Amino acid sequence: MQLKINPQNPENKKIEKTVEVLKNGGIIVYPTDTIYGLGCDIFNKKAISKIYQIKKREKKKPFSIICSDFKQMGQYAIISNYAYRLIKKCLPGPYTFIFKAKSEMPDTFLPKNKTVGLRLPDNKICWAIVQMLGNPIVSTSLNISGENPFTDPDQLNKELQNKIDIIINADTLSNMPSSIIDLSGNAPVILREGQGDLSLFKT
Repeated sequence: MQLKINPQNPENKKIEKTVEVLKNGGIIVYPTDTIYGLGCDIFNKKAISKIYQIKKREKKKPFSIICSDFKQMGQYAIISNYAYRLIKKCLPGPYTFIFKAKSEMPDTFLPKNKTVGLRLPDNKICWAIVQMLGNPIVSTSLNISGENPFTDPDQLNKELQNKIDIIINADTLSNMPSSIIDLSGNAPVILREGQGDLSLFKT
């Protein structure tokens, strides 16, 4: 199902429909402030497995999560004082931050080192979805692993479309992903240079 949602003022009924699909174990395509995401509820193991199958991604490669605000980020990750000061300066924005995970994160979602990537995008649609759901959703690029991300949901072939329950179409987005910064240690480590100003994290 394709769904057009107003990016500036998301319609409540359409957000409710999307959240209902997530609660029932569905898979969604949604816009962020960088690229399109492929997501589900982080507490639904079957849905997470389905996303791995759709992307043809190795199980050892973890996904990130979309949070609704700083409070929710703190529920699922251990954020040091220095890290909190940094992320407050640039979020919401096009960044993925790596932190040590708290026990609230489902074990099946985490890599062996027990870290998690957190996103707080500057996008009203995905913010509204996560806020109404009450917990984070999976954040991974809309693509087959190793291939370029889709910048427009209309590019999806019928086979992929049939594996997804709701496709939120927000027209063409960028194909440049978020920057990834590891803040799980005592100093920032830039893992991927994508969108966003990285001067705060360079020494």
